[in-house]
Amino acid sequence: MTTLRVGIAGYDEMKAFTMAIARGQRKLGAQEPRVWFPSTESFAKVLSAGNRELLRVIAEKTPGSLDELAALTGRKKSNLSRTLKTMANYGLVQLERGARGRISAKVVHDRIELELPLVGKACAA
Repeated sequence: MTTLRVGIAGYDEMKAFTMAIARGQRKLGAQEPRVWFPSTESFAKVLSAGNRELLRVIAEKTPGSLDELAALTGRKKSNLSRTLKTMANYGLVQLERGARGRISAKVVHDRIELELPLVGKACAA
């Protein structure tokens, strides 16, 4: 597996950063974050202890459906579905449709590195 590099940046900062790349004024460096969270609070929420445990269960047990994952974790299927969609939006899992339309989750990365500058902008354009 791989390491996912993430950063924290506000909407305006990310918009300016993305537009600079789209205009060809800036290139994305090899070590720069590929995924951005709008705040440290959102990062902490998505990667809470319970959600990290969920990722561990998915990686180790490889459940074939949300029903199986719900049984393994004791979480409600609706809660799992919402959480996994959020995680998929951040690139933490891939959701795959299998036999009979069953959805399963696959952990994409085995590490996450957070880039969090304390001074200046997160993504200098």
